[in-house]
Amino acid sequence: MLELSHLTKRFGSLEALHDLSFDVRPGEIFGFVGANGAGKTTTMRVVLGVLEADSGSVIWDGSPITFAARRRIGYIPEDRGLYPKMTVIAQLEYFARLHGVVRKAAHAASIALLERLGLADRAKSQLQSLSHGNQQRVQLAAALVFSPDLLVLDEPFAGLDPVAVDAMTDVLRAEADAGKPVVLSSHQLDIVERVCDRVGIINHGQMVASGTVAELTERGPLRFWVDVPGAGAGWYDGVPGVTLVEQDGSRWLLQLADDAGEQAVLQKALTLGPVHEFRRERPALTQLFRDVMSGTAVDE
Repeated sequence: MLELSHLTKRFGSLEALHDLSFDVRPGEIFGFVGANGAGKTTTMRVVLGVLEADSGSVIWDGSPITFAARRRIGYIPEDRGLYPKMTVIAQLEYFARLHGVVRKAAHAASIALLERLGLADRAKSQLQSLSHGNQQRVQLAAALVFSPDLLVLDEPFAGLDPVAVDAMTDVLRAEADAGKPVVLSSHQLDIVERVCDRVGIINHGQMVASGTVAELTERGPLRFWVDVPGAGAGWYDGVPGVTLVEQDGSRWLLQLADDAGEQAVLQKALTLGPVHEFRRERPALTQLFRDVMSGTAVDE
């Protein structure tokens, strides 16, 4: 398990990380999201040892992370680090050899990964001849070719089409299912919501919300869709703590101040005729992210 404990990092007067703590468990994909400049890349660089925290610690399998343990991290940087004029197979073998994999095993691992990622027919192509999406797949292959113990991925889905996203997420899910912790950052929150087991939202260097998507959306505003064909405008006015968010024909999206209003709204609706729908609306991760950034979501 990867544990980040009370990390603080300053660059002059700028505090990039403030008392940041979270963990990434074996076999899970952890989505690390935040606005530009929130501290995501700084956090990843501290984990990798590229930057040193001013205080706090990075723990791997119960002990402070070592140089040897960091050599076992598969990393996709925000600024990609491949060689455009090398062939795909040559550079995958090169990265494997850098991590101590013998030549024959490096070749076999490279071929196997290219097959998994749908790039076997481009093995002898120069990287620069590939599309952006296929270059991203090669970048993932380079992070996996030496069978790392931990994956740290900075914006791995940037610029990918849906087919490439599916190919990469299938591979990442397989790595997690094999017991590896995977931490990734992404601005594509729809993908994060679909792929990740847990999500942490960072703002100004602090973790402001974390949990499963279900746990996070549970903290959002208490809203219900109510379909009451026989109701007129303002039918809910007598119920304390209820406000109208949206109306769509006979459907009303109402926000409740607390759980106590749920039954009161339903009972009031039933007095007006048949109720065709009474359903809790849970916000998508994108909406939750906006709420957290604006300070309207419930903190953890």
